[in-house]
Amino acid sequence: MSAVVESSAVRPRWQAILGRVMSGLLVAFLVFDGAIKMVPIAPVTETLMGLGYSGDPTLARSIGVVTLACALLYAIPRTSVLGAILLTGLLGGAIATHLRVGSPVFSHLLFGVYLGLMAWGGLYLRSEAVRKMIPLRL
Repeated sequence: MSAVVESSAVRPRWQAILGRVMSGLLVAFLVFDGAIKMVPIAPVTETLMGLGYSGDPTLARSIGVVTLACALLYAIPRTSVLGAILLTGLLGGAIATHLRVGSPVFSHLLFGVYLGLMAWGGLYLRSEAVRKMIPLRL
């Protein structure tokens, strides 16, 4: 009888650092974005109205709460995968909104894609569990 021994390769230190930096920048952006939606300021209301939503400050606050909740879940290591999944949904809604109103492609429409890649890329680099779930073979 032979036992299969799974050897996990030691990942380079730069991977862990890069993953933390990417995740940290993403969380900082999301906290900023969520926080400005919590305060009824004119640029947020005007932007929402320009995207076809009502100017109701309650809507902006709701989006801010959801954004902050996703950022918090993503930042906590034990819930980071759940946070990334919820964040992917939030970003999908933002992409759909920009597609609907005909926003510029690379600066607005794909910005949610960039953030999603940053979220999952940072998580992939810093989490062994995610690398096992999504094995990339190059």
